[in-house]
Amino acid sequence: MKIIIYGANEIASCLAVEFFEDHDVIIIDSNKKELEIFERLDVGVIQADAFDIKILKDADISDADVFVACSNNDEANIIACLMAKEITNTQTICFVQKQETMDSLNTLKDTYKASWVQAIENVIWPQKFLVQEIFRIITIPRAVDVENFAHGRAKLLEYRIDEESELLNKQVKDCNFNPEVLVAGIVRDDELFIPTGNSEFLLNDKAILIGTPVGLDIMASSLYDKKGKVKKVTIIGGGLVGYELAKNLEQTSMKVKLIENNYERCEMLSQNLKKTLVLNGSGTSLELLQEEDTSRSDVVVAVTNNDEKNLLCSLLSKQLGATKVLTRVSQNTTANLFEKVGVDVALSQTEACVNEIKNRIIDSRSGVIATVERGKGEVIRIELNKKFEAKKLMEIKTPAPCVIAIIQRGSKVIIPKGQTMIKPLDKLLVFTKADDIFKIRECFN
Repeated sequence: MKIIIYGANEIASCLAVEFFEDHDVIIIDSNKKELEIFERLDVGVIQADAFDIKILKDADISDADVFVACSNNDEANIIACLMAKEITNTQTICFVQKQETMDSLNTLKDTYKASWVQAIENVIWPQKFLVQEIFRIITIPRAVDVENFAHGRAKLLEYRIDEESELLNKQVKDCNFNPEVLVAGIVRDDELFIPTGNSEFLLNDKAILIGTPVGLDIMASSLYDKKGKVKKVTIIGGGLVGYELAKNLEQTSMKVKLIENNYERCEMLSQNLKKTLVLNGSGTSLELLQEEDTSRSDVVVAVTNNDEKNLLCSLLSKQLGATKVLTRVSQNTTANLFEKVGVDVALSQTEACVNEIKNRIIDSRSGVIATVERGKGEVIRIELNKKFEAKKLMEIKTPAPCVIAIIQRGSKVIIPKGQTMIKPLDKLLVFTKADDIFKIRECFN
């Protein structure tokens, strides 16, 4: 696949690193210095602006499968996508950074039915994907990652094994999980492996579970009881992410506090948030956090625009006794470091966007529908052809470890066991390590 990316920034860098080994990638930007970071990768580089038709033709955009405009200029991204669409039928992805740009595009598309807006297939507002990911994690007790499949009829949850976990030091076969739940993977010391029945859950492991929403809810209630229910959330940072997250949480029964340092911003937040308690102050103030009883928050979310401030707010909140702390980071490389020093979940909006592009647009052709643990594990969809020989799950031998987690058979969603028959035309959701995807797919094909 040929991918052309306009904009030499953090997003483009992450996209290039993700795709250059398996795809033909070209980066376009007018800034020579910014392009230097791509010299270590096997990608094409063009120093120019992508809203120049001549430049797009020089990049052979007619042969491109995907055109991504992710520069730091919203208007330039929109024009570049329109230019690309005018001379070819390549799929376009347009990044916008400003909320007013996103609002204007939505109005033109929904109210005025503007044809030129319709021509841009995918408009990505990075903050939106970060808010969605944080919201999913908050609303599932104790979870550090959440993914939905099969139109909401199946789900992946990831839990960290702490001192209070009932899974601690137990083998998988002794955990008595709900029949509609499977243990798909275990992450230990940043390494992912597919467990067997004899695998043991150790302190600080992450357990990756896949099952039906009902089965996972029953499992969560039995493991965490009422202690796991999220009732109080404190948000530190009232920027776009903090504001949008508070609006979403107001639709639940949770009590929400939002701490913002800028007084004028607090006035705006107070006028637009109906159920959220808005406080003017610094999230790095230990005195303020103590006064506001942050220790009793079930979840603290630090989403300022400064990584160092987010880390300090998170560690202070954790020290005071907050149950779970989520932190926004600007770079993927920072996320692992934050989690090692005590943050429960570190999230990057860049990573959220890259995963969206990878799963929904680029790798959708190869059946990848979800990425977990920063690319270490993936869920792939495999559709069996009509010539597939029906056999029991326990009879299927694969060339690499994997878990056939879900069978979609017509309108049914089946969580398989060893005796479950795998039949022609079944659609399988398979969890495996990213390095083993092609082996697993080749086995079933």
